[in-house]
Amino acid sequence: MYRSLFPRDVFAEMDRLQREMQQAFDLSPTIRGFGRNGFPALNIGGTPQTVEIYAFAPGVDPSSLEVHLERGLLTIAGQRGKTLPEADAQAAVHINERFEGAFRRVLTLPDDADPDAVTARYRDGVLHITVQRRASSQPRRITVQ
Repeated sequence: MYRSLFPRDVFAEMDRLQREMQQAFDLSPTIRGFGRNGFPALNIGGTPQTVEIYAFAPGVDPSSLEVHLERGLLTIAGQRGKTLPEADAQAAVHINERFEGAFRRVLTLPDDADPDAVTARYRDGVLHITVQRRASSQPRRITVQ
């Protein structure tokens, strides 16, 4: 009922505005959380040896993905193309909920993350990033003599 009162893309515009405000004020989530409703959606976890990041980005060309790690900040950026055909100008779009365009997510990694030991691979719409933790931060047993 309420959707009929507003233009059909008002909610998409509000979502875009929220993403731009987060980027403008650099409201970067840490691995503990904070960021919500960004694209790509993230699952972050870890082991004593690694930090595991899963970015769910279906429909993204892997060549458009960029992963950067600088000064403890991990940045995932890319471009997601259009899904609706533009060839038929007579076609009416009733619902278009899929995000299109450029995206960027920034995460603060823990202090023990090793910037020289990062791997990233994209498969079936999921970008999996593994960041090794520094060996000096690993728990170890000290023998008492």
